[in-house]
Amino acid sequence: MSHAMNQQQLKPLLRETASQTAGPYVHIGLAPQAAGFDIFENNFGSVLTTEQTKGERIRIEGRVFDGIGTVLKDVLIESWQANAEGKYAHPADHQPGKEIDPSFRGWGRSCTDFETGVYTFDTIKPGSVNGRASGKGSRFMAPHINLWIVARGINLGLNTRLYFSDEAEANAKDAVLNVIEWEARRATLIAKREQSGGKVVYRFDIRLQGEGETVFFDI
Repeated sequence: MSHAMNQQQLKPLLRETASQTAGPYVHIGLAPQAAGFDIFENNFGSVLTTEQTKGERIRIEGRVFDGIGTVLKDVLIESWQANAEGKYAHPADHQPGKEIDPSFRGWGRSCTDFETGVYTFDTIKPGSVNGRASGKGSRFMAPHINLWIVARGINLGLNTRLYFSDEAEANAKDAVLNVIEWEARRATLIAKREQSGGKVVYRFDIRLQGEGETVFFDI
């Protein structure tokens, strides 16, 4: 009885602990070099290519905005994409007639610059992908890059996709884009092709909330 009374007396003293979002300390664990710590033997960064990697070299560049249009400067973004033939470096990719490029891992991690809020990926433009069957054969997917975003204020990582503005014909047939009803919403997933400093740059800004909010996927 005495133990039960003590437990009951303690209950009013207990308080719910504060919730913790993904930031602002996500860099220390996932991208320590960006935070000034050299603790990992292998630091996976934003450059996905080597001299041997096949395909057109491109740069992905953009910023992340919150709901009131403020540029966020402590965001971490991961990318996952197929190679120039449209083949993923993963054993679950069974697309016939496509070869894995041993010099391209297809996965990258980038942090926004602490001063400008700009993130970048130096990679290659992926090929189209024949996705998993939906009952009527494989699902065509236009060239795209999968992105995962974490930052302060985000409790769970956000998943989205980047498509290419110069792939209009392929985009029109893409199985995922066609699920999005409104054209204005589909447009939030299209990166604009530009030339900058002699490089092909695809600009892709991400808006977490508000007007022009980027389409995110529940996967």
